[in-house]
Amino acid sequence: MNLAEPVTAAWQARLALGFERRDAATILARREHLGPLRVQKALYPEGAAVCHAIVLHPPAGIVGGDALDIDIAVGAGAHALLTTPGAGKWYRSAGPLATQRLACAVAAGGALEWLPQESIVFDGARAAMSGRVELAGDARYLGWEVLCLGRRAAGERFASGDIRLETRIARDGHPLWLERGALAGGGPLLESPAGLAGFSVCGTLLASGPGLDAGLLAACRAVPGREPGARQAVTLLPGLLVARYLGHAAEAARAWFAALWQVLRPALIGRAALMPRIWNT
Repeated sequence: MNLAEPVTAAWQARLALGFERRDAATILARREHLGPLRVQKALYPEGAAVCHAIVLHPPAGIVGGDALDIDIAVGAGAHALLTTPGAGKWYRSAGPLATQRLACAVAAGGALEWLPQESIVFDGARAAMSGRVELAGDARYLGWEVLCLGRRAAGERFASGDIRLETRIARDGHPLWLERGALAGGGPLLESPAGLAGFSVCGTLLASGPGLDAGLLAACRAVPGREPGARQAVTLLPGLLVARYLGHAAEAARAWFAALWQVLRPALIGRAALMPRIWNT
């Protein structure tokens, strides 16, 4: 292990958030935490109807043996937007697996936006990341994830370790999206055209709700990429829009997803996109 990387005891952390509609406002009605996961306060840069929250992980990095659980419930008619203050860091492990589990439930008429900054997976990390979103009725969801494999700027590749990924989105109990994957550090899938094709950054944006149609798909496909040589694509499935990114620059990936969000948010939620202030710090 690089001596500059932290050596810490494993953390078991849990955060449970509940958002409810009260008159014309969305409030953070439930906030429970165990260990180093926090939301310090509810923010209202768009007015009372939309509650913004910043999910904090004070240790700043995730090490082998850490287990992070995040539960988000959005009530009927409520609207919540969650992000993170910076990139997540998954450090190399001497053997134990580090896990992050995200579970979201959005009631009819509700809206959830999960817009974290990128996750940097260090060489030698052993990580398992899962996300489950349960939508009811006409609930709306828009979320993304960006993964950086290794620290390319420092000359580091993801040459060892492994990552396990799982994402599930369902509406009224019926699956819209189910994806499982496993990436081995230094494995053939990292270079294969059927895998990451030699790119070190990959990302997925998923959006579900009323208003997804061919016109919106065309508008998203017209959004230009920000990184020469990168690959991006947008697909419309029944009840779900999917955008994929492959490149080498996390900043460019997030910029492209943010540009798609500016197109999708008015159509899905009826509001112009307002960038969280924390992204500029």
